Amino acid sequence: MKTSKPLSVVLSVLIALVVLTGSIAVPLLCRSFYYAHIGPMGLERYGLTRDEIETAYDEMMDFCLGKRENFSAGVLAFSQSGADHFADVRGLFLLNLRVFAAALVLLAAALVFCEVKKVRPRRLLNRGPGFWAAAGLGASFLAVGGLAALDFDRAFVIFHSLFFPGKDNWIFDWRTDPIILFLPQDFFRDCAVLILVLLLVWCAVLIAADPRTGKRKK
Repeated sequence: MKTSKPLSVVLSVLIALVVLTGSIAVPLLCRSFYYAHIGPMGLERYGLTRDEIETAYDEMMDFCLGKRENFSAGVLAFSQSGADHFADVRGLFLLNLRVFAAALVLLAAALVFCEVKKVRPRRLLNRGPGFWAAAGLGASFLAVGGLAALDFDRAFVIFHSLFFPGKDNWIFDWRTDPIILFLPQDFFRDCAVLILVLLLVWCAVLIAADPRTGKRKK
């Protein structure tokens, strides 16, 4: 069977994209992760019932995930500036989900191509594309996670500066956009931890599977 170095590179990139965007998609799609924070974070102290908090979150996420055209947050009021920020967030969320879907489809197509054309990715330094995807992602995000753990407040600001350049509408005033009271920074920290854990678990699986994959191909 023929081997291909470009194919190995392409598969490495696609696997990395699937793992990265798939890990990010989990807290976006799993709303029970937010619901589990309502009690421990004492969010009902701001005057809303648990049902009202869940409804506000659901409506906000429905907008951010493209399920509704107009922004709303249950019984909570909001400013135009706040709605504009969530419109920016919507663009990022939908981009992540589209990249995840596209990478997954392309990865499946590449694997079918390998079977039909009887070609396999060349092992670079005796390592397969899954290993290189995992090694690159794992090393990068361990470094990023380590720096964020040292000062999450600063990391939070840097994140918004990078993904919302030139804008400050992500700095909410709770009096005009009370939704921010129900989205404490600790919740975003836990989302980041969940994404990092999922990503590292997948990286560990890919690295552990690499020797077995290499033996099977031989």
